Amino acid sequence: MGTVTVGQENSTPIELYYEDHGSGHPVVLLAGWPLDSRSWEPQVHPLLEAGHRVIAYDRRGFGRSSRPTEGYDFDALADDLHQLLTGLDLREVTLIGFSLGTGELARYIGTHGTERLKSCVFIETLAPSFAKSAENPEGVDQAGVTGVQQAILDDRFAWLTGLVENLLNLDDYLGKRVSEETVRALWNAGAEASPWATWACPPGWLADFGDDITRIDIPTLILHGTADRILPINGQGRRLHAALPAARYAEIDGGPHVMGVTHAEEVNRELLAFLRDTAPTP
Repeated sequence: MGTVTVGQENSTPIELYYEDHGSGHPVVLLAGWPLDSRSWEPQVHPLLEAGHRVIAYDRRGFGRSSRPTEGYDFDALADDLHQLLTGLDLREVTLIGFSLGTGELARYIGTHGTERLKSCVFIETLAPSFAKSAENPEGVDQAGVTGVQQAILDDRFAWLTGLVENLLNLDDYLGKRVSEETVRALWNAGAEASPWATWACPPGWLADFGDDITRIDIPTLILHGTADRILPINGQGRRLHAALPAARYAEIDGGPHVMGVTHAEEVNRELLAFLRDTAPTP
């Protein structure tokens, strides 16, 4: 629907694809990895029906955006988000991040503050950190990151099949909460992503957002699934809530990583209630 130019690689501009629909209080959707803005389909219709302006964009390297071989650290990704918000002159925004998108959300606030924001939402959060530590024994270490990157290089499509199984907990939900057709659509989105971008993002899992989240001074919602096999709830959602005790917090019982698909009704109920309660004054 539109593009915003955020940089240049050699002779080629780096452009982010975005869709901008509806009117009213703006919400900006930040997708997970290795998916793109199409993964928000179960949320877009309810958000529009509730009277929101909905902006969904593809981060660099994914979906319909440019596919450079640089700029996949969170500083660069947060700067891309900043250029989108300023390019569209968005204000009183609710940023809704999912998975890798929560890293962009946290780093954006840590770097650029909350001047343009009204509220924010962390769904399956990377923050405060996903790195393995005494406080987060279920986190990832450098060896884990290297293993994932090697699997991507060895056979990205076979690796992606295994990833999608764990994104959706298919052994529990295939044919019940998620169809084979939806699984195929998500797999296709991952397969269409830039191989370089897919490989380049995992080192970001080791990022520390502890300083970034101290700058959160706006209403915040944290949503996490109790059955997330990618970002376990104890080390992620519950730990972020402990760091932000004033935030609204909800656990989605049985929710896997991509619970916005499998548990869309539950996620949308929490999301819309939060947006109603924190809507800007007309």
